[in-house]
Amino acid sequence: MEQRTVSDTVQQVWQADILPSLSRLVEIPALSPAFDRDWAKTGQLDAAVDHVRAWLAARRLPGAGVEVVRLEGRSPVLLLDVPATPGAEDRGTVLLYGHLDKQPPVGGWSDGLGPWKPVIEDGRLYGRGSADDGYAGYAATAALEAVRTAGGAHARAVVLLETGEESGSPDLPAYLEHLSERLGEVTFVVCLDSGGNDYERLWLTTSLRGLAQVHVTARVLDSAQHSGLATGIVPSTVRVLRRLLERIEDSATGKILLAECNVEIPANRVAEARATAEVAPGASAGAYPLHGATTPVSGDEVELLLNNSWRPTLEVIGASGFPEPAEAGNVLRDATTLALSFRLPPTADSAAALNAIEKALTTDVPYSATIEITGTEAADGWNAPDLAPWLSGALETVSDGVFGKPWRGVGLGGSIPFMGLLGQKYPRAQFLVTGALGPDSNAHVPDEWLHLGHAQRVTEAVAHILDAHARG
Repeated sequence: MEQRTVSDTVQQVWQADILPSLSRLVEIPALSPAFDRDWAKTGQLDAAVDHVRAWLAARRLPGAGVEVVRLEGRSPVLLLDVPATPGAEDRGTVLLYGHLDKQPPVGGWSDGLGPWKPVIEDGRLYGRGSADDGYAGYAATAALEAVRTAGGAHARAVVLLETGEESGSPDLPAYLEHLSERLGEVTFVVCLDSGGNDYERLWLTTSLRGLAQVHVTARVLDSAQHSGLATGIVPSTVRVLRRLLERIEDSATGKILLAECNVEIPANRVAEARATAEVAPGASAGAYPLHGATTPVSGDEVELLLNNSWRPTLEVIGASGFPEPAEAGNVLRDATTLALSFRLPPTADSAAALNAIEKALTTDVPYSATIEITGTEAADGWNAPDLAPWLSGALETVSDGVFGKPWRGVGLGGSIPFMGLLGQKYPRAQFLVTGALGPDSNAHVPDEWLHLGHAQRVTEAVAHILDAHARG
């Protein structure tokens, strides 16, 4: 394909068509079902789907069909189905993935910004869902349009936009099964729900950690008691939980002690971490607003990258049973609940890990306190297959022609359940997991923003790689 035509087409579509529509999408508070249990009545997810469906239907892709697929009791999926260009009909199906649901707004946005208020400033689009990842469907469509305008080729392409990713994609397996025959042989998967360590190059996500979650409650009394009378006689629920957690995590190092939660890190991923540290030194350590004199857990950038991609970790993400400090009386509380979130290595068996965690929390409990386990969840991670020659060559081409810097791979500490599902269902497919998110894009937190220049370059890169797939 002629590169200038691709670049010009992408820029034109982004400026004239995508930005106005994406800004309107930011305004829609389309909370993921986990954060809006009445989503079907609220109607915001449907509003987001209808908004993007109308935009897709107005595009001029010959033979393309747009459809909202709905399964009973499940949040909807939006599909754009684009026939292959002549001569590429035998290249299987390209599945391009994104999602329209959003994280909660959370407080603390900067002056002049807000979760449902699109603001374009200094090449950034601020607002919830701009980068994570409302732009994805637009970018995928623009890439297809650029391929055709530049006289390139692409296989049959299906853009799939789900509405439950921020809830762990609980409905996606049912939709994949429902659409299996229709999708046919998926030979290439493009996921735009990711990013990298800077905005200067194309970053590939080469692995994703899995997940295990547990809500654990320690109960020692039928009713709370005066702490002056009960302490020293009745055990503290916090101390019971601390002792249980020490079986799982070494609090001095953060190391997870359960064998089921650990794997041997592949040599190619260690080498990848070293290469990433060389081109983006300090990216991991400097990515987060550490307070005061707080330091990262290690001074070795490679170790930080491996910690975040291939080693299990624990975070207490919620708690109940505690009053606010200003309202706390001298009370020995009857129960404490902690919400535990474990990130697991990409190749760990999440079900086995969850079972080991539950066993550690419920066996030989100190003081025979009552332990209740609720809210369990497990999801496997994903490790990318080796690159096919056509994809390796295409990455070199876009590195030189679009970014001017070599591409790099990096493991992602978060989870995209869709990748694990597709990896199992289509083991022979190639994967391009990338995106416009950077280390400071603020996904899930205040001041989320999309780097517009980088998003356009990612769109260009996808167009060239789609052409390479069709000709590969």
